[in-house]
Amino acid sequence: MVLKIRKHGDPVLRMQALPVKKINEEIQALAKNMLDTMYAADGIGLAANQVGIPVRIVVIDVGEGPITLFNPRIVNHGEDKAVLREGCLSVPGLTGEVERWKKITVEGMTQNGVGCEKLEAEGLLARALQHEIDHLDGVLFLDKAKNIEEEEEDEE
Repeated sequence: MVLKIRKHGDPVLRMQALPVKKINEEIQALAKNMLDTMYAADGIGLAANQVGIPVRIVVIDVGEGPITLFNPRIVNHGEDKAVLREGCLSVPGLTGEVERWKKITVEGMTQNGVGCEKLEAEGLLARALQHEIDHLDGVLFLDKAKNIEEEEEDEE
């Protein structure tokens, strides 16, 4: 089911998301609906508070298949950073240059709620994870961006 994506100015986007205590059918359904929503919006990542539910869930697909993480947190990062242009499904029409770590390690609960999964990421996946984890902390890319510009509309 495709959910409504909350837009910049909605207070839920500034909320500190709460930890997922137990991965039950309801939480798994939310994660599946978040993936459906992300794909329908042609995005590469989505955090639960972007669909109005302030819990610590992110979904990402940078072209290598979907990743769902519950209670994700960055536990390590490399030394190098890169500045690239980003956009956001909750801030349509704007992009900005954001500095982020090139390599990170993220820890999060697995889909079945057993144990912790460590994910080493670099490039676009590392950037997407940092962007979505920021959402869970109430941080929008606009808070970190420089050279914010309006996107040009694609003519089809």
